[in-house]
Amino acid sequence: MRGFDEIQADFLPAAGTAQSGRCAQCGVPFCQTGCPLENNIPDWLRLAAEGRAEEAWRQSQATSTMPEICGRICPQDRLCEGACTLEQSGWETVTIGAVERWLGDMAFENGWVDPIRPRRERGLSVGIVGAGPAGLAAADRLRTAGYAVTVYDRHDRAGGLLTYGIPGFKLEKPVVQRRIDRLIDGGVVFRLNTGIGVDLPFAEVRAAHDAVLIATGVYQARRLTAPGCGSRGVIPALDYLIASNRKGFGDDVPAFESGELNAAGRRVVVIGGGDTAMDCVRTAVRQGATSVTCLYRRDRDNMPGSARETLHAEEEGVVFEFLAAPRAVLGGASGVTGVRAQRMALSAPGPDGRQAVEAVPGGEFDLAADLVIEALGFEPEDIRGLFAEPDLALTDAGTLRTAARTRATTLPGVFAAGDIVRGASLVVWAVKDGQDAAAEIDAWLSTRAQVAA
Repeated sequence: MRGFDEIQADFLPAAGTAQSGRCAQCGVPFCQTGCPLENNIPDWLRLAAEGRAEEAWRQSQATSTMPEICGRICPQDRLCEGACTLEQSGWETVTIGAVERWLGDMAFENGWVDPIRPRRERGLSVGIVGAGPAGLAAADRLRTAGYAVTVYDRHDRAGGLLTYGIPGFKLEKPVVQRRIDRLIDGGVVFRLNTGIGVDLPFAEVRAAHDAVLIATGVYQARRLTAPGCGSRGVIPALDYLIASNRKGFGDDVPAFESGELNAAGRRVVVIGGGDTAMDCVRTAVRQGATSVTCLYRRDRDNMPGSARETLHAEEEGVVFEFLAAPRAVLGGASGVTGVRAQRMALSAPGPDGRQAVEAVPGGEFDLAADLVIEALGFEPEDIRGLFAEPDLALTDAGTLRTAARTRATTLPGVFAAGDIVRGASLVVWAVKDGQDAAAEIDAWLSTRAQVAA
């Protein structure tokens, strides 16, 4: 398993319609309520089953600006497919995500994806800080509504984690780029290599636009605190994934070439149990690691990532050490040689139903490792300090505080969406937040325009 091409094969039309035809069209569409976007899943499955693929596509894209992307990377087993009536009845779910991807790819191939051509220009502009899924979703909706939209991003390519965080075997980069190209063709302006608060003050962004959306995501990695965690060979997950994705683009990546961010020929231990950890272990397999082990302090049933991703990783040869937590990183000046781990056990559920993790006496063991990847999750950066906006309110977790049931921050005309509000979460939630924020910005600007008139 060395290639980074997508591992899921495309449906043939007969297979796509057959799978769509399995939908029970139940009276209460639990699949729809299980989807953050509340996609009209039964409707477009019925249309696809009847051979009306273009109509099915249009139903699919009515509620989502990125259906073919969400169809690839959503943890459907935890969302729509997990809620499917057939799945709950023991008949196996309709493969909703695969059908969504199939319809989206067919739409691009057949020219069904309409270009963005606003019916009228509003004469107002919106600045979006962050070109990840929330920012791109908002840009799509706002430009379609006739606003001039400029998207600012610190990276040299748009897409955020879609471009640099998710491996190609789950999401090939041309799939992301064609969405970005559609925005550019529709008039959205991208200012890349522009870190707000570093290369350009946030005050200048506010002054240049009638409204601003902050959609920066959360990029600050949680780090190990165990003894030896500062040793050479202990690296953050995102650094590792970005280097791999950059190599896929053909970029010059010195840290990859030196072996610092390359798993080839190395014994790899990944610490964490989320989707980012699964991306790391499966990337290491493809880079030619001699062994790949995932260390997670809880059991399989409590893993925060997709069960489907875990199964794929096991099929590719990854070894899982469940109920095991790192106690120390072993090695010296020359680099990492292993991880000392501690066997753990789950306690009885507390009043909130959650089980605590307790160390098993005498349960220490060592794992050989040349490369240790920390996939412990992400936290927000100091946005208030970076943007030099002392009146920008934060939550106790450091995310941006927004008004109840809205996406308005404490700065007039400044909104926020995605992970920078809800914390590290799923792409589909970022898409929903971006779309909802666009609607709120539209309403806010429209009201101001009416008052001014």
